[in-house]
Amino acid sequence: MADTNNKIEFREDDFVLIQQDKRVTDKKLDTKPTTFFKDALRRFRKNKASVAGSIILGILVLLAILVPILSPCNITTVNTPEAFLAPKFFEAGTGFWDGTRKMTRIVYDMDNEVPALSGKYSIEAVKASLVKITVDGEPTKIDAANPYGQGGVVVLATDAAVEGRDTLMSSKAVNFDVNGEYKLDVVFSDEDGVSSSEIGEYAVYLKSGDDTIMLRDFSRDYSPLSVDISQILKENGLDSMRAQIVFEVKSAVSGFQYVLIESAVISAKDTVENAEDIAAVSIADATDFINESDTNSLAYWSCTGRKGIHNSEIYYCDYVIDTYELVYGDADLMTYSATELNNWIAAGYCTYDYQVGPESFVKLSDECPIDVVDSQTVMGITKKLSNITARGFGYRKMGYDKMPKFIFGTDASGFDLFKRAFAGLRTSLILGVCTAVFCFTFGLIWGSVSGYFGGSIDLWMERFCEILGGVPWIVVMTLCILHLGNNFFTFVLALCLTGWISTAHRTRTQFYRFKGREYVLASRTLGASDARLIFKHILPNSMGTIITSSVLMITSAIFSEATLAYLNLGLQGQQSFGVMMSNNQQYLGVYPNLVIFPAVVMALMMISFNLFGNGLRDAFNPALKGSE
Repeated sequence: MADTNNKIEFREDDFVLIQQDKRVTDKKLDTKPTTFFKDALRRFRKNKASVAGSIILGILVLLAILVPILSPCNITTVNTPEAFLAPKFFEAGTGFWDGTRKMTRIVYDMDNEVPALSGKYSIEAVKASLVKITVDGEPTKIDAANPYGQGGVVVLATDAAVEGRDTLMSSKAVNFDVNGEYKLDVVFSDEDGVSSSEIGEYAVYLKSGDDTIMLRDFSRDYSPLSVDISQILKENGLDSMRAQIVFEVKSAVSGFQYVLIESAVISAKDTVENAEDIAAVSIADATDFINESDTNSLAYWSCTGRKGIHNSEIYYCDYVIDTYELVYGDADLMTYSATELNNWIAAGYCTYDYQVGPESFVKLSDECPIDVVDSQTVMGITKKLSNITARGFGYRKMGYDKMPKFIFGTDASGFDLFKRAFAGLRTSLILGVCTAVFCFTFGLIWGSVSGYFGGSIDLWMERFCEILGGVPWIVVMTLCILHLGNNFFTFVLALCLTGWISTAHRTRTQFYRFKGREYVLASRTLGASDARLIFKHILPNSMGTIITSSVLMITSAIFSEATLAYLNLGLQGQQSFGVMMSNNQQYLGVYPNLVIFPAVVMALMMISFNLFGNGLRDAFNPALKGSE
């Protein structure tokens, strides 16, 4: 057993003084002193991706603030003429982002030599706006009426739904006489199998009341028919006759039968008085005949069966058009009120004397919306000017000093998509920030208390979170909208009701991780209060992960609003990103810029927030303090 009574004795010569000839002072630190936030900022600056993300995010936020304020473009009043303008940054003709739009497989108007744009624009405006056009070399044959079609044959068929009844196609009654040299020339087609049916028997005759004169009896003879009507009248002992020309197709036993008529032209001497009537009754072009019969209730032909077109020829074209020149270029003749003219005269834009007439117009300024006065209207009683008809540039009529440019184009309402995108982004950002601030603050406090105290307090707080989190957020949102209305406050409230739970869970996890560490126990031993332990020692070490989640909470709120907008539950009466994207998605196939440009802005914002949040996580991670 060891002897515990042994004593150790120290003598003075056991100790040797060192540095007794040197001055002992504090050693200068090798590195500069720093604070927690300075160190975090230094680490953040070293993360190039996070810096780039924060710069992009800053630019987007700045644009969201300034563009709606500084841009003069209208995004409140619908302006249909400016709808669907192409994005324009460069001048037309550069081939990229120049305000032109390429259209393919568009019907070509052969008469006017322009694409068929449904009469929305004048022929002159379309021609002036075309940058390039390519027309198909061969026509396409269709079996449908088209205002831009040509040729084809008229299909006169029996009605399969009514058995035993012939089909009659009768013209308007026309006066014929023996001296007018009236002739009827009909050209038939013998093509069989149209619409998988059989070509049938037909007859052609003149009908006046109950009297008829047969021109070709029922047969399947499809050779051309040429009849001298005046001679037939002579042969029947008639000097004149007011009659209809009738084509009759015999009914089929089953299904339906048809006859194909290429043309049916009536001719006469130049001196006849009813030249206009016989010209109107004549079928010179089958497509024109069908179009007029289908659209004009006072058509010159009536039909008791089915009437259609077969092998009508249309041409398609591909073209590139300058949408800005089309809308804002030389305008057609437009009517302006006397009040508008007087306002321009008062502003010094022009001079005009209505007592002299249109030739008195003098343009004094480029701001004048009109260039030439074509005519004027004077009120009969007062002899005062009522209005003028004039020509000018379209952009002046719309209130612009010069032809505008929209770098994102315009939407279906004629709104500037660039301004509307950032106005919507501003609303969405405010919504996201308000939601994130509340959820971060409340969730941080709730999670800190739950994680720090633990025990029964933690148990009851966690059960409450689980119950509240079990309710689908879409249900919470819908109930809030139904009871409180579809407004900004409702959205913030609904998103905040359950949005804080994830922050609370994350904070609670971090507190369980750090509250048993030695430095926390040491601080508690030295008498630190619970509040000091929470906010001074534990929370700063947890902030890296919590801050990252709070930053991403902004994007989550924006996505939630966008999702609701697609369910027709978006913000009403306010510009928001979700509502704008929801309204534009129906035009994705025709005008992709309406979705692509806002989607790019949204993607940039989401990526920037992610990079920014990752940088903050690394910057506020105490484990990396002092690291390079």
